[in-house]
Amino acid sequence: MTDSTAAVRTARLTALSDGVFAIAMTLLVLDIAVPPDLDDAGFHRALRDQLPNLGAYALSFLVLSQFWRDHRYVLARVDVSATNASHLALIGLGLVALLPFPTALLAEYGSAQPLATAAYATGIAAVNGVHLALLLGCETKDAPADAVQRLTVIDLALSTAVFAVSVPLAFVNPAIGMLSWTALIPAKAIVSARQRRAEREEGAVPIG
Repeated sequence: MTDSTAAVRTARLTALSDGVFAIAMTLLVLDIAVPPDLDDAGFHRALRDQLPNLGAYALSFLVLSQFWRDHRYVLARVDVSATNASHLALIGLGLVALLPFPTALLAEYGSAQPLATAAYATGIAAVNGVHLALLLGCETKDAPADAVQRLTVIDLALSTAVFAVSVPLAFVNPAIGMLSWTALIPAKAIVSARQRRAEREEGAVPIG
């Protein structure tokens, strides 16, 4: 396959990816609504009832934003003209498109139903796992991997591991499962700082 053909396939997959992410982010807000014609007490009660949906929306929007940045970084590094790479990328997009469903489950039942929390964590771990598999298992355009790519692999591995571990924790206690996700906040902050430093040192294009 020529370089121009590979570039066209990458551009098409990038355009498709942007569309999938845009639709998934839009679908997150569909469950946020207040019924019409409510009295004062009913209006305030309906607003309170939407707080879990707003929280799940904020969490998933941040997660999808990170997925979008990761996906564009992966597409820039991996030779997606190869069949296995393109198939993996499409699987990842399919999981992204599905994310509004476990988000709705988390908003409605996360604190009461272990399966709702576990389903959400499984979806997040799966998308991170696909991105990790693309970087580790497929041919990259720049070999050997540089420091930025190695740090990205660490970031993806940490996210995959934390969300995967939270699945069995959710069946013990959904709140504990969700609380375990906060372990990523300091870990990702440290990795992101090192990525930015590596980008400056290597003159790399910033991730995303």
